[in-house]
Amino acid sequence: MENKSFIRWAKITLVLVYLVIIAGATVRMTGSGMGCPDWPKCFGYYIPPTQVEELLWKPNHEYNKGQVIIKDNSLWVANTNFTSKEVYNPTDWEKYTKHDYAVFNPYHTWVEYINRLFGALSGLGCLILFILSFRYWKTKKSVVFWSAVVLFLLGFNAWLGATVVYSVLNPVKITTHMIAALLNVAALVYLIYLVKHKSFKSKNYDSVFYKFTWVAMFLSLVQIGLGTQVRQFIDDLTQNGITDVSLWLENPDLTFYIHRTFSFVIFFVNLFLYLRNKRLKLGVSKINWVLLLLLIEILTGILMYYIHFPFGTQAAHLVIAAIMYGLQFAIILEAKQK
Repeated sequence: MENKSFIRWAKITLVLVYLVIIAGATVRMTGSGMGCPDWPKCFGYYIPPTQVEELLWKPNHEYNKGQVIIKDNSLWVANTNFTSKEVYNPTDWEKYTKHDYAVFNPYHTWVEYINRLFGALSGLGCLILFILSFRYWKTKKSVVFWSAVVLFLLGFNAWLGATVVYSVLNPVKITTHMIAALLNVAALVYLIYLVKHKSFKSKNYDSVFYKFTWVAMFLSLVQIGLGTQVRQFIDDLTQNGITDVSLWLENPDLTFYIHRTFSFVIFFVNLFLYLRNKRLKLGVSKINWVLLLLLIEILTGILMYYIHFPFGTQAAHLVIAAIMYGLQFAIILEAKQK
């Protein structure tokens, strides 16, 4: 029997996961990935500092174990609870060894911190969803299994987030972090399908349409991966001091041209699905939304290239791709029903 409260909570959790993706895209867009150089705390705090003075050593100051300071361009961690003396005592501190990044920027810190808050909220949502899934233990154990998968993927992605910080934003780990988030979206969409699929209206089945929905989703995944590499190219430029956005894509590498050309392939595959769905009256209305989102996606790409990255277009470009991916997977689940 369909459990409306479970489906409602699954949808809430899906929204929370998408909020994490939005927050992560904002972190990437603003270059805030190292805003919190430790994990899961932020400079040793549950609520991060707002001024650099809070991270400088002070005499006659009470420090808690795990608290972080910046000294001599390095991070140092308090090894116990103590009150500092008039003179700095190095035995009270241990050097942070995960990496040697020791820069405080309050804007970057709070952007990254908000990203982590959304991550914690989505983790709570996945945990509650897993607990609620035991209502199906006797009737449909697969719901419990996939709820566990959703929870595991969220935890795994949180761990990946930590490795991204420890690696000081390694490009491969950033891409893996993004792909894991998309897998979490797919698992949640499938979980909702498991509970709700009996209420779907009967659809006409077309094997060509069904196969091409898989092709479309795979192409979207490849395109997202290529997009993260283009973003990495831009990050490398900014790290080398090129902050003028008009110069970012003046001489792009080969990945950019592949990414741009590939968008035409994706568009025509999805246009084919749209036209076939309409001609055969398959009743898969979500393909209309996919095509609309794809057009907006292409528009944001054009704006970034020709108008030099207007505010918000980078984050929108990634988030729209993630939403489109979720819709494509939902279409696959609907299209396979005869």
